[in-house]
Amino acid sequence: MKNLNQNPSGMKRFLTCCFIVFFLCNSVVLSGCKKNPIVEDAPVEPLKLTGILSTLKMEHPRLLLTDTRLQELKTLSITDTRLKKYAADVVAQADKDIFKAPLQHILIGPRLLDVSRECLSRVYNLAFAYRWTGNEKYLSAAISNMRTVCAFADWNPSHFLDVAEMTHSVSIGYDWLYNKMDQPTRNQIRTGLIKLGLNEGKNANTTNAWWTKVDHNWNQVCNSGLAIGALAVAETDPDLALSIVSKAIEYLPYALKSYGPDGVWGEGPGYWGYATDYTAYGISAFQSALGKDFGLTQLPGMNLTGYFPIYSAGPTGYMLNYADAGEKSKLGAPHPAMWLANVYSNNHFSDFVNEQLATRTANVYDVIWFRPYANSAAQRDLDKFFDGKVALFFSRSSWTDPNGLWVGFKAGYNKVNHAHLDLGNFELDALGVRWARDLGSDDYNLPDYFGSLRYTYYRLNSLSHNVPVLSRKSQREDATAKFIKHGEGVDEPFSVIDFTEAYKDFASSAQRGLKVVGGRKAILIQDEFVLTKPGEVAWGMTTEATIRIVNPKQAELTLGGQKLIARILSPANGVFTSESAQQSKPQKENIGVSRLMAKTTEPVGNVTISVLLTPQWPGVDNSIIPVTKALAQW
Repeated sequence: MKNLNQNPSGMKRFLTCCFIVFFLCNSVVLSGCKKNPIVEDAPVEPLKLTGILSTLKMEHPRLLLTDTRLQELKTLSITDTRLKKYAADVVAQADKDIFKAPLQHILIGPRLLDVSRECLSRVYNLAFAYRWTGNEKYLSAAISNMRTVCAFADWNPSHFLDVAEMTHSVSIGYDWLYNKMDQPTRNQIRTGLIKLGLNEGKNANTTNAWWTKVDHNWNQVCNSGLAIGALAVAETDPDLALSIVSKAIEYLPYALKSYGPDGVWGEGPGYWGYATDYTAYGISAFQSALGKDFGLTQLPGMNLTGYFPIYSAGPTGYMLNYADAGEKSKLGAPHPAMWLANVYSNNHFSDFVNEQLATRTANVYDVIWFRPYANSAAQRDLDKFFDGKVALFFSRSSWTDPNGLWVGFKAGYNKVNHAHLDLGNFELDALGVRWARDLGSDDYNLPDYFGSLRYTYYRLNSLSHNVPVLSRKSQREDATAKFIKHGEGVDEPFSVIDFTEAYKDFASSAQRGLKVVGGRKAILIQDEFVLTKPGEVAWGMTTEATIRIVNPKQAELTLGGQKLIARILSPANGVFTSESAQQSKPQKENIGVSRLMAKTTEPVGNVTISVLLTPQWPGVDNSIIPVTKALAQW
């Protein structure tokens, strides 16, 4: 070896190299000392992640769809044609999303929600398509959408659902594509996520925002959306993440308890989907990122709520459309039921989703939570009772006949979020037709829709629902109705509710019974009142059918080429009439919708209105009239 002291040029080169190495090493150290909680992206040592974050999976992706789960799905898709089709559906949608115009900060009324949801859909589809196929066109498009919304001035915190959904969206893209983004891109997206989403969430928690502990969908959407965001950046922003995740775990039970005891959701079938989607997103993120669910899946009713969408839809595909459900809400594939099936090992839930997807396009959640088909449909009961803040009874003649009979019947509490004044409401399917229907919600942008004017709107008060109306007045807003008896799995399934509170301004007692009769071919609805004031007692049913009054006691309804006969069995002086359900703008006009009314004017005392609805089945004796009994004898 040469002596460097004897070679000046070699010595010079050696000292120069030492200086460069020294400079670079110190630059790294000094760089690591700089503190910028939003721009820095250096992972925190696991030792610093304490409490509920101590089990955090440090690597990305860790939210909902880990690389391990992704590989399991890819392997399974080789042999499972359903899963293969579902994944192809998502990729096909991503191909469309690539060419969509850039998202813009445009409010509809007070809401940015449509933009948030569009971003959520795009990012999930595009990020999944990239991970499934490896095609970088999806990666570029997903990043472009995230950059766009992270450059917005805000995510509209005055309507916090918008912030929560946008936070969810950006978090998924950040997590799933983390290892494929360069540092400047990660910094930009993380900065936007924290500034526009998580900091707004922390402030909301600090100020006890009204939605933090509510018992309805706002709770799940806001708390789960924020928690997903916090888990996405937990290794770089542990204090912020800890504050948000801990609050979500504390606050979510206030809403999740609303599933108890039987899994029904008080806000209606549409909001079941929204609330349960975010229940699944949030808890699934806890499970994948932290390895635990903090006991949230053990709350009463959670294990049963997957039955709710199964029974809530009739053979027509229309839902029991109570509360602020949309116009003619139809059954889709209830995506969170697939997650519920995995959590509770219940094939009824996942099989139902798989059955619905046979004729529908799958979305990304059907892939993430996929559970193979197990052919459990033959084991489903024909009748089902759900208790809860809203209580429901369902009965049907078949699970396979698209022309079969189905009826849904509602009790509960009129002040549940999004409720209408509709205790005792029923809806009826038969012969492939929805005969008795609930009109659903009106325009949320109507004046004071959620305030003092709410029940002045026709669709929300009692006058549009399939309920009794006394003296042309709606039910009391503070009323509760309870099922006092019900029978399932019998020749004539039935249920009886006591809704005296709804009519206590006019009656000291009020009950309604519904019975499926004639070998599950007809239904009997019977109302019994003890009137304290004389006046009109009206039985009403909303329908799109053409109504022909055959005689005072009989009406013929025609719809979709089918017929139904309605008969008044009591009282003796009851008569059928029909009236229009049409309203003037700005309310929805309800064009083509009518009301079949059975009316009587009574003094004080006992009165019973009993109406038989008989679909005209081909090849069946439809003239049989059941013997009527007092509800106490049912």
